[in-house]
Amino acid sequence: MIGYAICGSFCTLSHSLAALRRLRADGFDVLPIFSSSVHTTNTRFWQTEEFKTAVTGLCGGREPIHTIVDAEPLGPAMPLEALVIAPCTGNTLAKIAQGITDTPVTMAAKAHLREDRPLLLALASNDSMSANLENISRLLLRKQVFFVPMRQDDPERKPHSLVADFTYISDC
Repeated sequence: MIGYAICGSFCTLSHSLAALRRLRADGFDVLPIFSSSVHTTNTRFWQTEEFKTAVTGLCGGREPIHTIVDAEPLGPAMPLEALVIAPCTGNTLAKIAQGITDTPVTMAAKAHLREDRPLLLALASNDSMSANLENISRLLLRKQVFFVPMRQDDPERKPHSLVADFTYISDC
């Protein structure tokens, strides 16, 4: 089973859902994990219940983990083959890089990395090439942490922004 964590880069949630759909079509058993903001925030992109229903349906009725307490066993007690964070926001990236564990997704990542298993990050952040560049560098050097290929999504209007190409998730 692989974990599939979803953070609040709300404009990329449709891309994340498409990547999850491809993983399931490829035969992967998936455990969904939601950040607190994805679990509780309605946006112009998705309504919380609509998104939760879509993810739960894709994951065979499996409800998303959405609390720190429920994410903690994902290391030793409930090992995953891999953990994907898609999208991984700059906030979550920074917390993982600095060892901060105060959300369901960062707890899942910490618990998972304790077992030296692969963590795949699909970054979606407006400050990737400024405030978060140091955190990207830190994680590039970390064992078992991998990045989905990424690009600038709008170099003129958002010159510091990077977004992963979610179509590569199932290839990784």
